Amino acid sequence: KATGGIAAAFVQVDPAKVTWLSEPDWFASSPIARRPFCSTCGSPLGFFWADGKGDADLTVGSFDDPSGFRPVAHAGCESVHEAWLDTRDLPRHYSASTASVAERWKAAGLEVPE
Repeated sequence: KATGGIAAAFVQVDPAKVTWLSEPDWFASSPIARRPFCSTCGSPLGFFWADGKGDADLTVGSFDDPSGFRPVAHAGCESVHEAWLDTRDLPRHYSASTASVAERWKAAGLEVPE
């Protein structure tokens, strides 16, 4: 629920090696966890243990270039939604070929994302 999505992709990191370009805001999501987020856009940025011990997780989508990361495990499997694990055979819709999306980007004076 922390991301609002059915799942989230994280990369595990040593919190001592994390350097923020600007300090995020923090939300105590439970007695054992705190989660950084961008107060400007609301993007979730990760998961840190409230006691400060152990590894932390950063959201893969928050990296400028996440292409080097690969999934290695599933976590929190007690709440997995099986129907969402393998979606590769579903139709794919791209912004540039979806008229309602492309028109809005163009109306905003911007290029349609590729």
